Amino acid sequence: MPELRHNVLTREWVIIATERAKRPHEFARKDDGKRVHPPYVESCPFCPGNEQMTPPATLVVPNDGSWKVRVTPNKFAALSYEGERQCSFEGIRRTVTGVGVHEVIIESPDHSKSTALLEDSQVETLIDTYLDRFNFASQDPRVEQVTIFKNHGLAAGTSLEHPHSQIIGSPMITAQIRDRMINALHHFDEYGECIFCRVLEMELKEQTRVVMETEHFVTFVQFAALSPFSMLIMPRRHMSCFSEISNAEAADLAGILRRTLAKLYYGLMDPDFNYAIRTAPQEACGVKYFHWYLSIIPRLTKVAGFELGSGMFINSSLPEENASFLREVAAG
Repeated sequence: MPELRHNVLTREWVIIATERAKRPHEFARKDDGKRVHPPYVESCPFCPGNEQMTPPATLVVPNDGSWKVRVTPNKFAALSYEGERQCSFEGIRRTVTGVGVHEVIIESPDHSKSTALLEDSQVETLIDTYLDRFNFASQDPRVEQVTIFKNHGLAAGTSLEHPHSQIIGSPMITAQIRDRMINALHHFDEYGECIFCRVLEMELKEQTRVVMETEHFVTFVQFAALSPFSMLIMPRRHMSCFSEISNAEAADLAGILRRTLAKLYYGLMDPDFNYAIRTAPQEACGVKYFHWYLSIIPRLTKVAGFELGSGMFINSSLPEENASFLREVAAG
């Protein structure tokens, strides 16, 4: 029988549609399987030698006369680097000037290497770059919230195949982040504990939805996952803000992120996906009630009328079966 599950972190309800649930392997891409790209594309603005096709770099990690990771302002930025943050009111309508930071993080000079196929050391450089740019954007007095994210594949919203991530520093904190922080604060006030730490403790005890564990991080499918194979990578140590991560934790995050993505790559034939680092703003560093994490959402189903009309998702898979399937996939 179908059941409704409640996500205690987001307060959202999801229908686990057991009557029409697919087996995990049925979600694998059926078109051409894993995508194969050449290591260099002449027209790609992110390939080495084409640096003039992007705005001047804001950060370059060198590598034997070339580069390992390159950061550049987004040529088609959602927010403007110029101008001041100003709010204006007209009755109940409010506007804020669209200023902030929008950068592209080119993950590798190799056009063919998705994050799942990189060496752990390369992903460690990427995580270090994330931290550098997070701190840079957070220091901008116009910026209130910093979001690091990756779109992989057309269904995830990417327009360029070359592996890259993005970072946006926006002049306001979104309602979603505020709501989740308020929800976490209410739980802390009532129970005296971080709700994220509590969820992690329960998942580690039950083990049925855990995909992978390392010294500092745990990958697991959520009990009330909104969509098939949606996962969280959560630090074991309580940290409210991404900037609190240590060097050892950053190296460990690189390894578990790369291997988690590799499990999707080999197990589901390189599906489209998004991932994002969900973190408290820099101003909330050290709070006891919030806990940052990295969310991975494979784009295996489409949002349709019921989801748009109700705000409730239908998950046509069982989180426990998805986790069991991924545990058996070799991560390379």
